[in-house]
Amino acid sequence: MNFLENYDPLLKAFWYIALPVSLFFGLQTIMTFLGLSDGETDMDSDTGDVDLPFEIFTLRNLINFLLGFSWTGISFYNSIENKTVLIIISVIVGLLFVAIFFFLIKQILKLSENNSFKIESALNQTAQVYLTIPEAKSGKGKVLISVNGSIHELDAMTRSTEKIPSNTTVKVVAVESNLLIVEKN
Repeated sequence: MNFLENYDPLLKAFWYIALPVSLFFGLQTIMTFLGLSDGETDMDSDTGDVDLPFEIFTLRNLINFLLGFSWTGISFYNSIENKTVLIIISVIVGLLFVAIFFFLIKQILKLSENNSFKIESALNQTAQVYLTIPEAKSGKGKVLISVNGSIHELDAMTRSTEKIPSNTTVKVVAVESNLLIVEKN
């Protein structure tokens, strides 16, 4: 690190932060992609069910902040004459790095949600008749129903003594053997 000897103290500080933090970040990234970190994202929390998917003060967030802070300071050291403004901009970029990490982790956690469709989730929902449903369970028709934001075309029957024509709004009152039992709404 002899190249740092002739630098100003602030620039030295930026370099002394940037080099080990960058090395640690690189190792952390490699371990994550190799599966050696068990996919941990420093998200253990004692706060119970909160909207934040992880805690704010973690080692990973500190590393992200210091990366943004130090490399911004190094990059703009010669461009920005006022060192107070340089430090403020570096802090803002460091916080921006943490915010970007929050956003990325939140998006990744959405990918791990179980959004598989269960026919039971259609119970008590309204649906639109697509193919006429014969009366008194004498045959199957089809309905279009929206469950968890996706539309499904499902087989349906009715207990009613009247057939239910297409484009009629119905309510799902039961599920039997992967068939919806519906009534006119």
